[in-house]
Amino acid sequence: MQSQMPIDHGAWPAWHPAELAARLSAVSRRWCIVGGWALDLWHGHQTREHEDLEFTILRQDFGIFRDALKGMEFDTAGDGVVEYLPADEEPPAAISQIWCLDMEERRWRVDMMIEPGTLDTWIYKRQPAISRPRDEMVDTTAEGIPYLKPAAVLLFKAKYGRPKDEIDFERALPRLPVSKRRC
Repeated sequence: MQSQMPIDHGAWPAWHPAELAARLSAVSRRWCIVGGWALDLWHGHQTREHEDLEFTILRQDFGIFRDALKGMEFDTAGDGVVEYLPADEEPPAAISQIWCLDMEERRWRVDMMIEPGTLDTWIYKRQPAISRPRDEMVDTTAEGIPYLKPAAVLLFKAKYGRPKDEIDFERALPRLPVSKRRC
């Protein structure tokens, strides 16, 4: 059911990755944390405040994750427009981002990214010619939380050059293996 009142697009008290992992614990399909939180999972501790939590799934698995996140409203986000996605509809092919609204709290909790890869292959959505075996691109914390490895996260962040992205890069660079620093 669609929310009756407009929701502030800045109302993002996002979940912690552990909360998302707990909610998705029964899902056997692949997913992983991306963005700034992925870097912090790799670092082993939170390095900065995060205004959101992003995770990625394969398009064909959208219904499985929608079912797992009960109590949420799903809204497509693209080109600065956020629109309600009816419960009986799949996201349009041009949409790769879904904001998940906690209906009870009336707050956005997680940003679901839809990626073009396969179970075995990770594909960079901005340049599909860039691909790698998924097992090379995703790692898991000791607590079992899957996350996109730093080289791929930094590749996404390079597009924006926002202050937080520059800070994330500066923190990650010294720890990246030399083989991952090459362009």
